[in-house]
Amino acid sequence: RKTAPAMLTIGGFYDAEDLFGPFGTFRAIEQLKGTTDNHLAMGPWSHGGWARGDGDQRATLRWNDKTGIWVRDSVEFPFFMHHLAGGPDPKLPKVLIYRTGANRWDRYDAFPPKGATKRGLYLLPGGRLGFTAPASGATGSAFDEYVSDPADPVPVVGRKDGSGMPRDYMVGDQRFASARKDVLTYVTDVLTDDITIAGPVSPVLHVSTSGTDGDFDVKLIDVWPDDAPNWPGDTTGFKVAGYQQLVRGEPFRGRYRRSASAPVAFAPNKPDSLRFAMPDINHTFRKGHRIMVQVQSSWFPLTDRNPQTFVPNIFEASPSDFVKATMRVYHEPKRASRLEVTVVR
Repeated sequence: RKTAPAMLTIGGFYDAEDLFGPFGTFRAIEQLKGTTDNHLAMGPWSHGGWARGDGDQRATLRWNDKTGIWVRDSVEFPFFMHHLAGGPDPKLPKVLIYRTGANRWDRYDAFPPKGATKRGLYLLPGGRLGFTAPASGATGSAFDEYVSDPADPVPVVGRKDGSGMPRDYMVGDQRFASARKDVLTYVTDVLTDDITIAGPVSPVLHVSTSGTDGDFDVKLIDVWPDDAPNWPGDTTGFKVAGYQQLVRGEPFRGRYRRSASAPVAFAPNKPDSLRFAMPDINHTFRKGHRIMVQVQSSWFPLTDRNPQTFVPNIFEASPSDFVKATMRVYHEPKRASRLEVTVVR
């Protein structure tokens, strides 16, 4: 009689090379019959970061826990000792996952955790963001718009140091993007209680473009208080007060809104819709912080520039195909753009 092997999948929330893999592997194994000893451990690491270093910082971000040392000593080693050398059962939870923002480990039977509530985080007129859908008769425009110029794409990070595609962009400060006219920014009021979002983040956008193709990139951001102190002992000079910390961001190429294999052009200036899933998070937006969402149509060089003219193959687009386009994001009751999230109470 064959016995399914014990599985421990480890991954990092800041893995720029393979963020999907750990969650995808864990969930695929969960669907296999006869698999009983399947575990997922997700921490605040870059690619392979759980196997080296202390695991107490990432670029401009700092926390107190030495998560790398702890997971090697308290998770990996006892797991292998038990299954390979007959050591005691470490009794690992099904899901061991670090809660960024709150800087703590959570133990769940499933992920997203059972009992969590599905909510909509709505883009609202006036750059507001909230968990209440836009109401009929509300004042304000039915949409926000910006001009996307392929000749001046939104960069991944707000520095010009020849860094190309920096791996640290996944916690990058988005204050530079908030100042751009080609980035829409929506933000909540100051939070009066902690809010924890766990699981995938799924944008549902109602949009239009004056062109025939376009990207729509979405970023979920944790805005730190204006009086937040700098990290203790940090000598980098980074100003934590007002830090717009990227929690999760994902690009979406609009031509694939109907199908990943059959691209479709946009009808110029005609409202359309798209939906996609961003990779999972387990993050607490703390009391006194704010939640921010940004929408833009370029993210260079993370993604290549979209010419914004529908062509058979973007890689073969000619210079004349690259044009400016006016992008609109709608936030009226019948076209309520939002992020669908799972909130843990």
